[in-house]
Amino acid sequence: MTRAVSGGVTPTYAPVEDAREIEEIVADFVQGDERSFALLYRRYGSFVYTLAARSLGDAREAEDVTQQVFLAAWRGRGGYRPERGTISAWLVGVTRRKTADALSARTRRTELCSALGLADSGAGGGMSGHTDGHTEAALDRVLVAEELARLTPVQREVLGLAFYGDLTQVQIAERTGLALGTVKSHIRRGLHCLRRSLESARAEA
Repeated sequence: MTRAVSGGVTPTYAPVEDAREIEEIVADFVQGDERSFALLYRRYGSFVYTLAARSLGDAREAEDVTQQVFLAAWRGRGGYRPERGTISAWLVGVTRRKTADALSARTRRTELCSALGLADSGAGGGMSGHTDGHTEAALDRVLVAEELARLTPVQREVLGLAFYGDLTQVQIAERTGLALGTVKSHIRRGLHCLRRSLESARAEA
């Protein structure tokens, strides 16, 4: 996906739309034509990336969100209504939702790291280029995975839905059929077990 333009400045505006050309492309896109999907991606990919990057401040997350936006657009193409706005405006709406999801997921990762007493390694999984930081972050990820496996199945599922599935406690209760108080209890106890086990494992290491 091309993002750079002359002078190193990335445009934040949507490409100028030729009404007739876009109408034909979008009509084919809505009908499931893969070639038209590729044309839309080529035309609006940089625009979507720029919107995501400005909100997220992270190139890798912005690239992930861009992919998610076009995947969501393809899957939800039947919901596009040209009488409600242009295709670029529709993509902006999808981008905002996916960006909000990414920011929410980042917050949950930070909360998990904080609850476990770990350094947040960021979206890229590293720590600003320090070799020791990379090693420690990698060790922490291995330890977390190992300790998660030792939790009860219910605790593991609830924590996974909370911090990796990006679900709220209410959504977890709805998904699992557990009472909200039970979900909160499992999260609290699961985090306590993880923190205690990690402290012991890191001390031994």
